Amino acid sequence: MKDMLLRSLSGLLYVVLLVIALTLNTPHAFTILFFVFGLLSLYEFNKLIQLKSGIPYFIFIILYLVFGYWQMVLDADTGLDEAIQILTVITIFVNLFLIKDLFSRKTIPLFVTKRFIITTFYLSSGFVFAILIANVFSPKILLGCFVLVWVNDSFAYLVGKNFGRQKLFEKISPKKTVEGFLGGLFFACIASYFIANYTATLNFTNWLMLSITVAVFGTLGDLIESKFKRQAKVKDSGAIMPGHGGLLDRLDSIIFASPFIYLFLRILHYVS
Repeated sequence: MKDMLLRSLSGLLYVVLLVIALTLNTPHAFTILFFVFGLLSLYEFNKLIQLKSGIPYFIFIILYLVFGYWQMVLDADTGLDEAIQILTVITIFVNLFLIKDLFSRKTIPLFVTKRFIITTFYLSSGFVFAILIANVFSPKILLGCFVLVWVNDSFAYLVGKNFGRQKLFEKISPKKTVEGFLGGLFFACIASYFIANYTATLNFTNWLMLSITVAVFGTLGDLIESKFKRQAKVKDSGAIMPGHGGLLDRLDSIIFASPFIYLFLRILHYVS
């Protein structure tokens, strides 16, 4: 009973912090919150891949200052658009390689250079693109994406638990099923209708496409983090959230999906 209460309270605190930060009428709130989240997640991830170096923290701070502070506070776009395009290409390229490793390798190779590449273009860039979604487009869009992640995860678990038969990635995440994945995707698509009407940001068609993007790449992000944890022989990335594990365990889906979400929004902006 006590464990359940702690789990509920820590989960509620996490959701409340996100909702308040993304609905306040100032970009400073969510920028600071995601900066703290990013540092904590980076600490947890470095432990998973056994990277004992301060360089990833320095890189994270630089990236965050350039793509968050520079644009938001100084309102300066000089050279920033080109830099974002380069970062988008590299980040998606690295993430696609992680997907390849997920499908084709028993373990993800973690030689020293790759550890620095992954911390920079998988984790740090994930937080940068989350902030860019909020700053360039709208905090409500980022909040809507979080809601889609929560809906997808919740119904993937419920459908998988009750109707799951075919394993999705048994060696990496034994509890995930194909039925659960499809159930999460289905209910995320339904949730997109309500998000489109409530947020008044994008039309339903665009939110529907976003829900598919979030469900697919969010699930892949969760599986990739599960593979890192399995290689590290740990159940959770940390213990900062009682009953939930680490902060990275809660943010892995949105971290991996955010560059693809940003790319979709960017394409949508140019064609509309």
